[in-house]
Amino acid sequence: MSQQATKIGQKSLLTMVLLAAMGMQPVLAQDAMQTMPEMDHNSMPGMDHGTALSASDSTMGDMTDMSTMDPGTMQGGSAPADARDPHAYSGGYTLESGPYNLPGPRQLRLADEHNFGSLLVDRLETVRTSDNTSTAYDLQAWYGRDYDRVVLKAEGHYDDGDFEEASTELLWGHALTAYWDSQVGLRFDSGEGPDRSWLAFGVQGLAPYWFEVDATAYVGEEGRTALSVEAEYELLLTQKIILQPRIEAAFYGKDDDELGIGSGLSEAKAGLRLRYEIRREFAPYVGVEWVGMFGGTSDYARAAGLDTKETQAVAGIRFWF
Repeated sequence: MSQQATKIGQKSLLTMVLLAAMGMQPVLAQDAMQTMPEMDHNSMPGMDHGTALSASDSTMGDMTDMSTMDPGTMQGGSAPADARDPHAYSGGYTLESGPYNLPGPRQLRLADEHNFGSLLVDRLETVRTSDNTSTAYDLQAWYGRDYDRVVLKAEGHYDDGDFEEASTELLWGHALTAYWDSQVGLRFDSGEGPDRSWLAFGVQGLAPYWFEVDATAYVGEEGRTALSVEAEYELLLTQKIILQPRIEAAFYGKDDDELGIGSGLSEAKAGLRLRYEIRREFAPYVGVEWVGMFGGTSDYARAAGLDTKETQAVAGIRFWF
């Protein structure tokens, strides 16, 4: 009996070693089991290898069938409509209510709750033509927050002590998307000839491939309408030398005899300016710009003895803060 018990104890110890080997090193355990021909694996109680293999095969078969999966539970798809709402998933708590609200005035303000301001003088330049020298400016200032702000736009020409033409717009800007703002407000034109007032509404932003676009439609007195479109691009030749192509076109809905403006495409400009940024905020530049008048506007210009198409040399500074 003692010898038989010893043999049973040796088999139990050997089985434990084999099971441990199977758990830690599957390959070694498999090799070890293959070297034990006297061991009958089918005789292990409670273990049916045929049943386990069939169950595994059945499970793998279900995993390969992708037609039963619900696409709505997978990643991707459209974001929920309130994805940008900072309070949508706060459980009802806000910065001004709930158990975490501090007494007294608000002590925490996020970035989009602060007012900021900026002034960009995109062009302040001397314009030289074949027989004249004048000064031109084009600036934009704004004050407000990320979503809503007041915008001031102004541009014009100053020659021989007088404004040839000047256009000033006071607008309210509201963010439509991450890169586009809608703008609505007033425009006032002055200079030679009678003044004109307009209601303005348009969009301004960054188009694909980094084109800065500004398009505004206008409605004025006596049924006048107008459309202005500008686009420019900044090509970085180096980190400090930037080439800036720029185009601009103006359209009018009806003739304006007093200002010498005809309906349709009135004027188009195409310029190329090369600037050197001494600092990001301050950069002198030189360039060239082509200006053309079309349609009824060119007829008015020829009748007044003016050139309808000319090339101008420009030099100026661009700065912002």
